[in-house]
Amino acid sequence: MARRDRRQEIMAAAEKLFTSRRYHEITTDDIARLARVGKGTIYRLFEDKDDLFFQIATSGFDEMCDLLHRKVPEKAPFLKQLLSACREIRAFFDRRRELFRMMQAEDGRMRLCGRSLRERWLARRQKLVAALAEIFRKGVREGAIRSDIRPDVLANLLLGMLRTRARDLEDLPERARRIELIVDLFCYGAGQGKV
Repeated sequence: MARRDRRQEIMAAAEKLFTSRRYHEITTDDIARLARVGKGTIYRLFEDKDDLFFQIATSGFDEMCDLLHRKVPEKAPFLKQLLSACREIRAFFDRRRELFRMMQAEDGRMRLCGRSLRERWLARRQKLVAALAEIFRKGVREGAIRSDIRPDVLANLLLGMLRTRARDLEDLPERARRIELIVDLFCYGAGQGKV
């Protein structure tokens, strides 16, 4: 019989609870009961409920990075890589909508947290930014994207557009939410002329 991955089971149970009720309404007893583990097991694997919540929220960054490394064609031209990366991120946001909302809430809360926790959050988020920045470096080498803006800044701007699409544009027709439109707006702008 395969050995149980208790850490994953606890995280899955806690994610289910954290995405269905408010944080303060959930106890470690609730999590232990749903995960079918002893409460001590939670504290052996996580510092406390805050750490468990943090680990779940940041797991989304790791999951998106893994998707980008596995699914974006390494040898493809810049635009094909960018479209592929955006499709993977969009699919993650659509498939893991509740986790995405959790990540958004935690991102806002991080601005108010202590330096250590904020630095841990930013370090995990930076992995996703770095994965996208590598695609932008390729775009610069190909002459397809401007070189006067750092690739990590471009990655953050694009992530902002993708978050906005997932969070604020749900009620628009599919045509207005298409990833190709987001990439087109990002690469070529929305204006008719130069400023």
